[in-house]
Amino acid sequence: MISVLDRDSALAIAYELGEVYAAAFDDGDAENFATEMLPKHSARDDFKLVAADRDGRVVGLAYGFTGHRGQWWADRVADAAGPELAAEWIGGHFEVVELAVLPDAQRQGIGTALMQELMRDLSNPRALLTTYADDRPAPRLYRRLGWRLLVPDLGWGSALYGLDRGVPVGS
Repeated sequence: MISVLDRDSALAIAYELGEVYAAAFDDGDAENFATEMLPKHSARDDFKLVAADRDGRVVGLAYGFTGHRGQWWADRVADAAGPELAAEWIGGHFEVVELAVLPDAQRQGIGTALMQELMRDLSNPRALLTTYADDRPAPRLYRRLGWRLLVPDLGWGSALYGLDRGVPVGS
């Protein structure tokens, strides 16, 4: 079951979400996720987190927020992507920060369901994310869901993907 969690609900289970994050990524730090990353990001504009639950256990999460110039990730990506792409894509975009699924729950459609629910009902005309630059399941998933490769390698082993959501600016 996929649920949309508001800020308070997400923070209430921050440690459980952190465990999913740590298990999904080799270098994931559950404590840092629960005490630093999630609280900081959940205070951002239009924060949205979706969680997948199986038998009362969180098995996956995805979250993001509206990104703006002047934020660390947006500025870092803008510098690496170049002024033309940055002017078109960065600022007011929905920034997908994380998609994480427990290893024993991967390849069962959970990541797809999480991303679809995360992107539902957003007002942002465009969305951005970075993921692995090499060929792995995550970039393949994003391409299957209609994300377009914008920059194959930003210089630190990550590729930039964008999704033009077809939402008129100002709607």
